[in-house]
Amino acid sequence: MADRPISSLNKPDITLETSLRPAAFSDFTGQPKVKDRLEIAVEAALKRKEPLDHILLSGPPGLGKTTLANILANAMGATVKATSGPTIEKAADLAGLLTNLSEGDVLFIDEIHRLQKTIEEYLYPAMEDFRLDIIIDQGPNARSVRLTLPRFTLIGATTRSGLLSSPMLTRFGIRERLDYYSAVQLQGILLRGARLLKVETDADGAMEIARRSRGTPRIAGNLLRRVRDYAQVRGDGRIDAAVADKALSILEIDADGLDEMDKRLLEAVMVKFAGGPVGVNSLAVAVGEEPDTIEEVYEPYLIMEGYLNRTPQGRICTEKAYKKLGLTLNRAGQSRLL
Repeated sequence: MADRPISSLNKPDITLETSLRPAAFSDFTGQPKVKDRLEIAVEAALKRKEPLDHILLSGPPGLGKTTLANILANAMGATVKATSGPTIEKAADLAGLLTNLSEGDVLFIDEIHRLQKTIEEYLYPAMEDFRLDIIIDQGPNARSVRLTLPRFTLIGATTRSGLLSSPMLTRFGIRERLDYYSAVQLQGILLRGARLLKVETDADGAMEIARRSRGTPRIAGNLLRRVRDYAQVRGDGRIDAAVADKALSILEIDADGLDEMDKRLLEAVMVKFAGGPVGVNSLAVAVGEEPDTIEEVYEPYLIMEGYLNRTPQGRICTEKAYKKLGLTLNRAGQSRLL
């Protein structure tokens, strides 16, 4: 995030990723309904010469929530001050952020669902009445001080909007959910990225990468850079379908976009837990991954593509998953090769 120190080793990657991000609605591909509604909100706010309503952007990681927050700020001619939920540990941290805002500024909080509940409660009057009540000292000397804040726009991004409390949700005047992208939309994003990276890429090469990008622009951008590396080292620097296929095969990303961890998850459910149901904590131990990472990064795509079902009893593999890995379930509840 912008408020965290960044090591010199990470700067080139972050600068490159930022350079690929569109800065205006006209350059933003996908999410047509969301984009249309946000453009209307921006135009209306500019006509009234008022800041935007507070906005909550939700959806899986890598779909463009941070990009949209910056586009909104650019469209409003506002300054963005960015932070994330876990970094705001005390009320004083929040007070410092809010009191340093100017009229019309945008405060962007990534992973806003990870805010502590006590911090969240301080935000209520700040969002609604643009005031902040803080307690100074403790015990008999404690006293409340009210600070008046400039009118600002809070843009929150979350991968798990269900973890936000109802009072917090209702204070966002605009709530939008971002969905996965189609391969055609990702192809357009990849062709634009290839132009910015100055790597020659044809439509078929971009589509080959797009089909394996799990409907996620961030993954598509990462894969484009890795395929570019392969094209420059093992080829003539040009990306076509054949080059993209060879590069992605080395990365162990198959034609359906499943990587090694996806297959490990499915295989664990099938072999170690007889197809399920299995709880996410048990599954996390079996594959050596964090439960939150499984729920937020891997499961959404596996569920969307029909490989996994999430039930009240736990995760269950579908028939499609068994066919994908070449396994079948016998009557004893044991998976075996077809």
